[in-house]
This record gives sequence, C-alpha cells and structure tokens, in this order.
Amino acid sequence: MANLPKIRRGHGRGAGPANASGAERVRPDIQRLESSGLTWLNIEAPTEIETAWLAEHHEFHPLDLEDVLSRRRQRAKIDEYADYLFIVLHFPRFDKRTGRLQATELNVFVAEDLVITLPNEPLKPLSALWSRCERSESAREQYMSKGSGYLLYEIVDTMYDYCFPILDKIGFKLDSIEDALFEGESDDLVRDISNIKQEIINYRKIVKPQRPTLRLLERSNQRYAPQDLEIYFDDIVDKSERIWDLLENYKEVAEALEATNESVITHKLNDIIRLLTILSAIMLPMTLITGIYGMNTDTLPLARAGVLSFVFPIVLMLGVAAALLTWFRHKRWL
Repeated sequence: MANLPKIRRGHGRGAGPANASGAERVRPDIQRLESSGLTWLNIEAPTEIETAWLAEHHEFHPLDLEDVLSRRRQRAKIDEYADYLFIVLHFPRFDKRTGRLQATELNVFVAEDLVITLPNEPLKPLSALWSRCERSESAREQYMSKGSGYLLYEIVDTMYDYCFPILDKIGFKLDSIEDALFEGESDDLVRDISNIKQEIINYRKIVKPQRPTLRLLERSNQRYAPQDLEIYFDDIVDKSERIWDLLENYKEVAEALEATNESVITHKLNDIIRLLTILSAIMLPMTLITGIYGMNTDTLPLARAGVLSFVFPIVLMLGVAAALLTWFRHKRWL
C-alpha cells in the first residue's frame, strides 16, 4: 500500500465540487488525523475527485470505489481483500427537508495502519468523534493507539449509540398518541399514527439487512486488532439486537394503537348511524300521518272539526313519537 502524502485538514465540505469562492474545486477535500502509527481519513460526501485520489494512492478495488460514488444505496456488506476490508453500513438520520427518517450510508476502508470513513452525508456522531480526537491528544491516544480494528469498533459503536435517541423519540411519540387516543382525540390521530408507522418501517428497513453483517464484523476485523475484540463487537451486536427488539415492540404498539383508534372511530360512527336511524324511524310514522291528513277528504277523524282538525294530528304524531322513544329505551337502543 502506498505511503500517504500530507493532506490539508478540513472541517467538512460542500455538496458540490466547488470551493467557498464558487470556483470549481480541483483538490480533494480530505480530513486527516495521525496518532500511534495509525492514520484516520474522513471524507464526507465523496466525489470523483476524492475517489480518484484514493485510486492513485491506494490499491483499492475499482468496484469498491464505484460503490462509494454510487447514488444508489448499497446493501450492508463486508468485502475482504488481502490488504484491507471494505465495509458498508447504514444508519438512520432524520431529514428535516422531508420530515422523514432516512438511511445514511457509511463506507469504511480498514487496513493495517489506516481507517478511511466515507459517509455519503455528514453524520453528527462521526463528526463529533472526529472533532474530539482532533482537539485532544488524550482522545487520539484513547481511540487510535490500539490499532485500526479498535478505531473501527469505536466508530461503529458511536454510530449505534446515536440510534437510541431516535428510538426514544419514536417511543415518546407513541406515548403521546396513546394519551391523545384515550382523551377522545381519535379523529385527529390517523395521520399521526400513519407517520409513526412510516418511521418504524423505515427504521426496520435500515437495521434488518445489516444484522448478519455485524455478526461477521468481529471475525473479519480480527487481523487488524492487537487484542481480542470479540467482547467489544459482541456488544455492538447486542445493541443491534436491542434496537431490533424495540422496533418490534414499537411496531406492535403502533398496530395496536391503529386498531384501537379504528375501533373508536367505528364506535362513534355506529353511534351516529344509530341516532340517525332512530330519528328516521320516528319521522317515518309522523310523515305518514301528515301525508294522510293532507288529503282532501272528509272521512278522516276530526277532519272538519275546526281547530281540532289541526291539533289532533299533532297530538297523534307526538304520541307515536313518545311510544317509539319508550320502546327504544326499553330495547336499550338509546
């Protein structure tokens, strides 16, 4: 593997191949840290400029560099080569533009004395870890003195720690929906339940495919670890399983809340239909009576009795309505 040249330090990069002045950028934007014989390079949202630099200075497989540049999300995987590992992992990130949970891809090259992280979008936990190592010599000693395998563990562990606050937010939203449901706000919860179910589905789509990959990570990374890291990577696997278990629970809770909300809405609708049906049942005989007394005939009772010809149908209709209401009450339909 070729020696690494000195690279300027940077704190991020724009989304396009232009610098701050607006001119086209021709130099690779690469962040670099060195400590205890280990080099860590961080390249956020890499472009063809950065991958061309990687191809020039390292003997990485062209297909791996193609995966780094690909706009399509790659599946979670570990590609093993004689001199390095190429790892693809995915982590959740809340996109404020769309208001939805999206997957962010993290590509990692791991060699004997080298770790290269290439997130396709800035990741707050990774940026925070980088800044901590950049500012503090003791942090560099802590994270980078035990080999590239241990640094990889710290990076992946930090990213998985970041997953739990997102899960906590989903749990808080479910609790809020449950409280609102039993406070009689069921009509306004359909969209909220749909949104939370979408977040859970997106999260599951991110986590599920890479569960087998994490189990392979410890074995594949063993040759770059100066100490036994099995217990460390087992901890990452445990975190992944805890996340999956929580997502399973949240999925069941969301489905139960949706079913309960639909039952409440259906119950309200049934009450409305029952009330309208009762009103229709009461109005039907009253309409019949008014129709009969609206006919021009003298054979009807009290048809020519002056005021009584008007009062009698009214009293008759009220009597029929009272009888029907009494019967409905007796049947417990009211």
